[in-house]
Amino acid sequence: MAVKTFRPTTPSNRYKSVASFEGISKKRPEKALVSTRKKTGGRNCHGRITARGIGGGHKQLVRKVDFKRNKRGIAATVAGIEYDPLRSARLALLEYADGEKRYIIAPNGLKVGARVMTGAEAAPEVGNSLPLKAIPAGMEIHNVEMFPGRGGQMVRAAGGAAVLMSRDAGYAQVRLPSGEIRRVHEDCYATIGQVGNLDHENVVLGKAGRSRHLGRRPITRGVARNPVDHPNGGGQGKSKGGGGRQQLTSPWGLLAKGYRTRSRRKASNRFIVVRRDGRPMKLK
Repeated sequence: MAVKTFRPTTPSNRYKSVASFEGISKKRPEKALVSTRKKTGGRNCHGRITARGIGGGHKQLVRKVDFKRNKRGIAATVAGIEYDPLRSARLALLEYADGEKRYIIAPNGLKVGARVMTGAEAAPEVGNSLPLKAIPAGMEIHNVEMFPGRGGQMVRAAGGAAVLMSRDAGYAQVRLPSGEIRRVHEDCYATIGQVGNLDHENVVLGKAGRSRHLGRRPITRGVARNPVDHPNGGGQGKSKGGGGRQQLTSPWGLLAKGYRTRSRRKASNRFIVVRRDGRPMKLK
């Protein structure tokens, strides 16, 4: 996929870029695999705003994606590559031999008409889903399960790819896109290949209106507010990063930079071998 740019005939066209959508082969979603989505505007059941900056946006239909890939031993044909408004990756529509259709995340290089399969006996080829114990070391994978049978939870964004490094004592070591190395049970399934739509990170919105179309409302910076409205508000001068006299926080005082939010006693810490910053994980 490529990124399309425009001549600077208007201020917004000067910088904005859009996806070319050249790999999309199917424009309408499969009716049986979509559902309507009611937007909340960031409000809870009592009508109070609990998540700021949410509201408006274009109407979106939810595609039901098969993250579990639990239709084992049955070959499927790729009927089309589709756009999904709720995720950065593209979707591939699979049509199985028994007539059932399912959506999966489209890996890079998967074409219409290709055949994919799920199971330990499947070949380690792009689009096939296999348990980690059946995947050769060094291969790129995505849609990785954290627990057997739960469905893929890791590495699902556009351009993402993890690498299967080694296996030992019933566990596989997987290097995630963040750099973290994590132990995953070898019975967990993963899909071969890198997630498609690689140029998604190069798309520039270019104007505020495109952000509103995505359902993102503007938020005022804390340092631009009054002291009564935000802990970082007020002052005689401007300070971008706190300026030394204050630390950047949320409106409720939670530190915004350098504050670790992961629990030190989280049960899954024992599966992390190397953290994203490159340091080995220390268990307490």
